[in-house]
Amino acid sequence: MDNGLSKAERTRQFIIETTAGIFNTKGYAGTSLSDLTDATHLTKGSIYGNFENKEDVALAAFDYNLSKIRKQIVQRIQKAANYHDKLMVYAQVYHSFNGASFPTGGCPILNTAIEADDTNTLLKAKAAKAVADWKKDLNALISGGIDAGEFKADTDIDRIAYSIIALIEGGIMIAKITGHPVNLDRVLITVESLIVQLKNN
Repeated sequence: MDNGLSKAERTRQFIIETTAGIFNTKGYAGTSLSDLTDATHLTKGSIYGNFENKEDVALAAFDYNLSKIRKQIVQRIQKAANYHDKLMVYAQVYHSFNGASFPTGGCPILNTAIEADDTNTLLKAKAAKAVADWKKDLNALISGGIDAGEFKADTDIDRIAYSIIALIEGGIMIAKITGHPVNLDRVLITVESLIVQLKNN
């Protein structure tokens, strides 16, 4: 934690970091106030002194979980030499979705989208924005690759971007539901093939 933060900010950050894995694993509806107090060893008053309600904590936890993934992606993209390698980062990062650096409980976008569909508009909006931002980032990389002459000029940018997202999120769902991470790895090979096909040979 950042020592430059005030005591209240540090407490708020502690609550977010401590409960993020619980919300991502059990979901918003499945996470109780006692789960939060047990994990943080704080009182109900301490938690609600920093957040309006349980939903407010869940929204902050979603942002925290998403930021963990985005940080890894951004760091790797900055090191990539070309647009092909930058796009490949997405397949590489999600290969390790069961690793220690990935949020506990898996992909927060998938978990939140499935649970919040039509039941929690604020969480659903968070998941929708995350997908929109992801698509925007992919569009920028694909467009950059086209402009640099790396990718074919007639590439359907939106189709490729949505396909990459759908394959990754669908692969995670299949891996989780079957209990076999190798099933995601199989799907990520398809993501890699899709990216290779963009190359302007």
